[in-house]
Amino acid sequence: MHVRKGRMKTEYSKVASMQRDALTEDNLLIYNGNDKVPVTEIESASEDGLQEIPLAEIHNMAYDDVLLHLGEFGRYQKRIYLLLCFTVIPCAFHKLAGVFLGAKSNHRCELPFESDNATYQLPAHIQNMSYPWDDFSKTWSMCKMYDANYTEDYFKGNVPANNTKECDKWIFDKSKYKSSSVIEFLLVCDRAWLRATADSLFMTGVLIGSYIFGDLSDRFGRRPTFFISLVLQLASGLLAAIAPEYITFVLARVLIGATTSGVFLVAYVIAMEMVGPGKRLFAGTIVHMFFSIGFLLIAGFAYALQDNWRIFQVVITLVPGILFMSYWWVIPESSRWLMTKGKHAEAKEILMKAAKENKVSLTEDMLDNLLAAETMEEKSGEEKKQILEQENSEYEIRQRNGNVPYKETTTAKPPQPSILDLMRHPSLRKRSINIFFNWFVNSLAYYGLSWSTSNLGGNDYLNFCLSGIMEFPGYGVLIFTLNRFGRKFTLCGALLIGGTALLLTLFVPSDMNWLTIVLAMIGKLAITSSYGTVYVFSTEQFPTVIRNAGLGACSMSARVGGIMAPYINLLADYWSPLPLLIFGGLALLAGGLALLLPETLNRKLPETIADGENFCKQSFSKSKAAKELKLRKVEENAGG
Repeated sequence: MHVRKGRMKTEYSKVASMQRDALTEDNLLIYNGNDKVPVTEIESASEDGLQEIPLAEIHNMAYDDVLLHLGEFGRYQKRIYLLLCFTVIPCAFHKLAGVFLGAKSNHRCELPFESDNATYQLPAHIQNMSYPWDDFSKTWSMCKMYDANYTEDYFKGNVPANNTKECDKWIFDKSKYKSSSVIEFLLVCDRAWLRATADSLFMTGVLIGSYIFGDLSDRFGRRPTFFISLVLQLASGLLAAIAPEYITFVLARVLIGATTSGVFLVAYVIAMEMVGPGKRLFAGTIVHMFFSIGFLLIAGFAYALQDNWRIFQVVITLVPGILFMSYWWVIPESSRWLMTKGKHAEAKEILMKAAKENKVSLTEDMLDNLLAAETMEEKSGEEKKQILEQENSEYEIRQRNGNVPYKETTTAKPPQPSILDLMRHPSLRKRSINIFFNWFVNSLAYYGLSWSTSNLGGNDYLNFCLSGIMEFPGYGVLIFTLNRFGRKFTLCGALLIGGTALLLTLFVPSDMNWLTIVLAMIGKLAITSSYGTVYVFSTEQFPTVIRNAGLGACSMSARVGGIMAPYINLLADYWSPLPLLIFGGLALLAGGLALLLPETLNRKLPETIADGENFCKQSFSKSKAAKELKLRKVEENAGG
């Protein structure tokens, strides 16, 4: 499909220019269960007087014209955007609450002569007579006690050292955490894995919710899906607070995890769909800053409400839940979604209100003209789709058979591009596996570091706050590095820095715990940057025809990393540096592999399977040509 030069071309070119100068994350929205999936990629006009527009982008280009006229980030957009950003904060609450809900506490076996109200501290000689020494942890065992009858022989110390038994009751150290699900549900010793399972299943809920609520928002609208998510989050959050036993608690947490996807992802979609292309870099970054704000605030709530974990859960659920219900009268439906569903009258009404608040002159006739591309005939769109599918089909046949005549390929019915195409072609397969691994590592390390601050030693609340603070420079630096140094080297550099910092914790002396914390925080900052970069970089790697499917697979890889992170952190019970070493080693490996990916900065993104397969080859050939040109210039200058 072609659109001739004219007024629309001029506006499209302006949009394209701004798009190239902005982070691709500015175009990231959520569909098909992905955390973020691109919905706008506006190509610049071609030199022959015609501008070729991918089918999937036609509606976005016309709608972006409207945003350019309204003001890309006018008063109306700022107001709605800010309100939506606040809804990200409770999502951070729930994603990070497990750190305090399932906080670890020191414990020991309850001795037969003690009551349930006994304190944790015991005289050293009583501990020595009651518990075997654990050579690995260098302390008295927290899960075993001597099997004695506690008669006079016991108090004289006449208990065989090899006569031990497992605990069935525990006394907890409540100097740091007075209440937690671990203490109440006894998630210690041979039940410690249940603590990690609760966090792991929460992330499973996040995965399930991203698919369910992503699909619902596409089918029935952003606004109703957003409020359904809020209601379910409120209900499941309160259920977790009153859960009488572990299973109910975990099931409630799974539901909460699912609703965080519905609230966060849909709010992100609404916010980004009303911001102009030139402002999405800023808007996309600030959204994540609000998650980091939630990161910091929950530490304050946890500290203030440490006496009762159930009240803590009620507060982080009820207060934001009731507050954001009032948004029903404030937050409109996405006008972009309304346009794609053919509800032009409703979309126009919202856009006219935006124009009035932004103090922009916009009549219905002007709006109709700006949205002229929306009325293109369906037949033309189908023709474009068939052309793209035909190209993919022909390429696949030539790849398999070598030299099939063109006329034979055109008679075959073109298959619908799918995720299998990423694995079918050698270059795409290698690149995709590399990207999937990067997503897995980034998610594993990010959540692993965020949830393991209690393993670092020192003040748990302070460590947690420092981890949250690191996210601000971690995200902020991307504004300056992605377009200056490129996606590949930003991703590689962040992973290598983070991995190195985490591995260096192995060499920190035991009396310099502060240095371990510093290195862990450097690692967290770097992993935050790499996680933000991999979103952008991956978006630009996949061909348009299977981009959503590719990013869906990326999201799945990331969720697997998040699901595994709690179990990696559990290894700290056996050797405290081990989780950091695993995160660091994997980060170094992922950083090295990132160098094998082609740079995407200032390059036309692939549309068809054929484009995607040749994308890497074109990158290397352009790099080689640039080096040869530079060398020729040096030789010419030397000769002159």
